[in-house]
Amino acid sequence: MARLHPVIRTVGDAFRGSLIGFAEIVPGVSGGTIALLVGVYDTLIDGAGHLARGVALTIADGVRGRGFSRAGAHFRSVRWNVVLPIGIGMLLAIVAGAAVLAPLLEAYPTGTRAVSAGLIAASLIVPARMVGGRWTFLEVIVGLLAAGVAVALTSLPRGGDVEPALVVVSFAAALAVCALILPGVSGSYLLLILGMYAPTLAAVNDRNFAYLGAFIVGAIVGLGLFVSALQWLLKHRRRITLVIMTGLMLGSLRALWPWQTESGEVLAPEGDLGLVLILIATGAAVVLGILAAETALMKRRMLSPEIVADPEPHDA
Repeated sequence: MARLHPVIRTVGDAFRGSLIGFAEIVPGVSGGTIALLVGVYDTLIDGAGHLARGVALTIADGVRGRGFSRAGAHFRSVRWNVVLPIGIGMLLAIVAGAAVLAPLLEAYPTGTRAVSAGLIAASLIVPARMVGGRWTFLEVIVGLLAAGVAVALTSLPRGGDVEPALVVVSFAAALAVCALILPGVSGSYLLLILGMYAPTLAAVNDRNFAYLGAFIVGAIVGLGLFVSALQWLLKHRRRITLVIMTGLMLGSLRALWPWQTESGEVLAPEGDLGLVLILIATGAAVVLGILAAETALMKRRMLSPEIVADPEPHDA
């Protein structure tokens, strides 16, 4: 297999991370969906699991005076040459998106949701293809039920923006980070429902380190509680888990219906319908173009089936 230059692989991973970071700024778009699309989902889940357990063992074993050998083993199992560039790309994109994309969402909400809807609709190909083979009748039913859950979640009334206590910030972050690693569920949309979206963007823009610190602590706790269960499901019940992910992504399109009120109520199409359809098609074309490029590179043996910086097998 032809191997890309390490610098090119690192830049590529940072770019993939930036796509995930931008997705997390847009309510209704799941960072987990984009991670699936660009081929780094399994690597991120594995790395997040080791990182969360390493942090937990550092605290637990440190307090008990047992040393840090167990924690160190988990930290060494993280594929840092992949995870770090992705993480840096995500962080830079979140900071840039908070300053640039948030005003764009406010100024052009219909158009922005239209492009996002096209992205997510075309991205349904990814988990559906990963399931492999024809779906059974039961899998179709499970997928539709998962879609129904996502529709119900995205139909919840949005909370009013408030100045939250730091403990509330940590709780919201724990929920949002679970959404980050679950394709089809948008962490920023959950923050919107909780009334925490605007305060969180403001904290990023204002460099409110107390708020951001509480958010990071909550995110680490959320990862520790959730990611291990998701890893087990992907290892032992991968097919049905991917079916559920596909259903969640399908149902999440409700949040991206272009015509909505500020409270999230669905409206009938209005205004320039043709332009909205073009924007939806543009979003879908971007995803289909990425998938086509991935397929072409894989045929030339320039990329492994899961696009990561280091295509060699890795033992967790």
